[in-house]
Amino acid sequence: MSTAGQCDPWPVDLSCCDLPEGTGADVIDRWTRVASVMLWRLSGMRWGPSCPVTVRPCRRSCLDAYPYGVRWAAYGPWVPYMGVDGQWRNANPCRCTTDCSCGELCEVYLPGPVYDIVSVDVGGAELVPPALDTGVLGDYRVDAPGQLVRTDGECWPECQDMAAPARTPGTFTVTYRTGLQLDEAAIAAVSELTCHYIKGCGGGSCGCKSNRNVTRISRQGLDMEMADPTVIYSEGRTGLPMADAWLAAVNPGRLASASRVYSPDFRRPRLTTWP
Repeated sequence: MSTAGQCDPWPVDLSCCDLPEGTGADVIDRWTRVASVMLWRLSGMRWGPSCPVTVRPCRRSCLDAYPYGVRWAAYGPWVPYMGVDGQWRNANPCRCTTDCSCGELCEVYLPGPVYDIVSVDVGGAELVPPALDTGVLGDYRVDAPGQLVRTDGECWPECQDMAAPARTPGTFTVTYRTGLQLDEAAIAAVSELTCHYIKGCGGGSCGCKSNRNVTRISRQGLDMEMADPTVIYSEGRTGLPMADAWLAAVNPGRLASASRVYSPDFRRPRLTTWP
């Protein structure tokens, strides 16, 4: 889900970039977008924010994990287990409580990492989002890793009409953005790469100009050897110190995308791809 793509460029700080005279805002915006996409892909497509994604979550019931699927009336069976003291006891899987919580948390899983929540709609009514700057706690929160927890005393629907359009009665939709939060190091890296691209297209000696085809020069007893840019690019690097230091720190294994774990027993949120 973190590979949903980018809609907005990363923030940049070009105060240390000696931009060519007459550089317009459209040129800066274009190459900021290019630099953002390049670093997003080279870093494993894990950094946000992505384009908004709308999913139809599936709430997992407490008894889904019970292997035999036996239910007695409105309650589940008592499952015997042996405690650490060697004594046999009965556990009620319907309560879904642990030693960390005194009651059941009403939550659904969102594939992430979750960058932020755009909107949550239940049956055509949009829930109140949290706004800590104004003291509004809202109707939900996000707990790692990607657990959308309802906090208004209500619970998420146990089922929904998947055939009905989103945001209509009987449906449950969540629109959110994925990706890790950008830090100062990421902003410095994309700023350096953006400056590099702008100068190359503005008449400078670097950026998007064609690569030089000479890597070694010998003249009058002076030998000069320059790095081969094709080797640098093949290793998933840019040739710029700040950008490459950031890439080496966040993606030392040069992964093309984030690792994923799949389970045939886990129900993922439904994502409509067309129309």
